[in-house]
Amino acid sequence: MGNRFQVKDRFADGAQYIDGRLRSGTSGRSHTVVDPATGEEVLTYVLAGPADVDEAVAAAKRAFPAWSAATPGERSDALHRLAGVLAEQAEDFAYAESLQCGKPLRLSTEFDVPGTIDNTAFFAGAARHLQGQAAGEYSADHTSYVRREAIGVVGSIAPWNYPLQMAAWKILPAIAAGNTIVLKPAELTPLTSLMFAQAAKEAGIPDGVVNIVTGAGRDAGEHLVGHPDVVMTSFTGSTAVGRRVAEIATATVKRLHLELGGKAPFVVFDDADLEAAAQGAVAASLINTGQDCTAATRAYVQRPLHDAFTARVAELMETVRLGDPFDPATDLGPLVSHAQRDRVAAFVERARSYATVVTGGEIPRTGEGGTSLAAGAYYRPTLIRDAAQDSEAVQSEIFGPVLVVLPFDTDDEGLALANDTPYGLAASAWTRDLYRAGRATRELKAGCVWVNDHIPIISEMPHGGYKASGFGKDMSAYSFEEYTQVKHVMFDNTAVAAKDWHRTIFGDRQKPAV
Repeated sequence: MGNRFQVKDRFADGAQYIDGRLRSGTSGRSHTVVDPATGEEVLTYVLAGPADVDEAVAAAKRAFPAWSAATPGERSDALHRLAGVLAEQAEDFAYAESLQCGKPLRLSTEFDVPGTIDNTAFFAGAARHLQGQAAGEYSADHTSYVRREAIGVVGSIAPWNYPLQMAAWKILPAIAAGNTIVLKPAELTPLTSLMFAQAAKEAGIPDGVVNIVTGAGRDAGEHLVGHPDVVMTSFTGSTAVGRRVAEIATATVKRLHLELGGKAPFVVFDDADLEAAAQGAVAASLINTGQDCTAATRAYVQRPLHDAFTARVAELMETVRLGDPFDPATDLGPLVSHAQRDRVAAFVERARSYATVVTGGEIPRTGEGGTSLAAGAYYRPTLIRDAAQDSEAVQSEIFGPVLVVLPFDTDDEGLALANDTPYGLAASAWTRDLYRAGRATRELKAGCVWVNDHIPIISEMPHGGYKASGFGKDMSAYSFEEYTQVKHVMFDNTAVAAKDWHRTIFGDRQKPAV
């Protein structure tokens, strides 16, 4: 806790990482990374402008021919080395992630950093399995096979809630497949993205393969998405901004991958284990201070369990300890900024006019043991009941430590209510009945459905949404569908000059000899 500002020395040369080195931006405008737990400055840097994006894309374009020509084994070896570098620097990554985001060091140490190392190790192996369909004679006269090829320079934009993991989710499948990348992290939280790029260089990944431009969305972000040498855009963020990204990308006919907002339902049937559901709801709604697009935000509880569930969740929420992110006893840190804290608080204040705030709903002044929280962007865990299905609290993405509980009567009604939002990123069903669980997994319209749990993810399985939550997959081998071009190769096997099918275009069919 006494060395919070060493990061200034580490990034003294700037917060842009282009062609293997740190440098300052050229926009002429500065931005300050702030520790949301204290309100203190962490780093002030010059933002990237369009010229920086141009240089980063040019570096990536230069690096592409050699990197894409590397063998799968060579790229795999480089990613294995990267996993090792990340493991060696795990403590620094966890510290920086907590410093810029405000998330408890416990979460960074046990979730964000090891998850990123595991993703890296997974893609190191997956790089050797970029397989197409095996050769075969699907036509009697030809042999066909499928190649998977790198597509070129990828321009990606990552959000502020999981800066390290989201950087890895963008970078790893892209470079494992042989592409090069320019990543724009959020201006609020660039530190671990820059550190990841530096780690890639230490691992022997060539300069220009991984580039970071840290700038505003209107300047650096839009210029990156619209750049003519960028062949694909991958964006994670809000649905509203995703629409803008899509407009720009489609104007230049780019491949597009969008992972957007969520409003995950948490469906509790009347045969569920009440204690397990309540414990799960608190953990799933408060992870990362609720700043998670898959977090549980809408708990639909079948009426026989509704009141008991609500009471137990409120009781558990009141035990959650707010405090300094670097204190091992802290359960919940601040939101990423005071602006985000105030946005969440405004949602809850408006909800008081149409619903009941059961617990929370306030900006705390003190935390566990009387520690002052007044300077930080803290907000108490909040539980709301009696809201209507069409209310703002139920339909809009609050992105904070807020859970809304609603009752339902029949299974049909519960599943219908769960699906009744524009989003479809994640959902969970809580039941001891195998057939109920099976029905829920079939009918819940979400890219990930958990049964009797909510939140865990794994490198081998895909992450992505339905509906307004976007399209395309992060993690897993399915992500290569986003980052590779599939090519059909077809060989003639006959050595016949005048083929029979030619007569459909010109000439007469050859008559068989008598």
